[in-house]
Amino acid sequence: MNEHPQRVVCDAGPLIHLDELDCLSLLDDFDAILLPAQVWKEVERHRPGALAKADVSLQKVDVVLSSQPAFQALVSSLSLDLGEQAALSLMQENPESILLTDDAAARLAAMTLGYRVHGTVGILVRAIRRKQRTREEILSILRRIPTHSTLYIRSALLEEIISQVERSQMGIQE
Repeated sequence: MNEHPQRVVCDAGPLIHLDELDCLSLLDDFDAILLPAQVWKEVERHRPGALAKADVSLQKVDVVLSSQPAFQALVSSLSLDLGEQAALSLMQENPESILLTDDAAARLAAMTLGYRVHGTVGILVRAIRRKQRTREEILSILRRIPTHSTLYIRSALLEEIISQVERSQMGIQE
């Protein structure tokens, strides 16, 4: 199923939200799921069961936060938390990876640094193309986001995503 091996660096949000939606297994086709130790602690605090799922192999990585002045300026200007800083620092060591985060400021920082970035919704939609779930299953999951997860997404944006998935044969692009 995995035609091109891919590693991801994960912030806490997508792990927590995918677990809340019972979709953590959608990460199982990535070659490696790297979690900075700082993110691991955050998930442990908010959703400890997500770290113990048998179908997903998470790799806890000790990360030293980047001390580069440009990185620190970006962190400061966007008020990134410790987990987001650690995930972005780990991305500096793994620039070919994809950063998974649902935080708007962390997404902006990642794009500013030239990294590929996706969130929970992107992983859900990707599951249609990867034939991990049917379009109908993903539509059902997308509709459950407001009631079954702590993911904050504007209702108008969620409705637009649902509409795009409904209109397409394969779902929207990541």
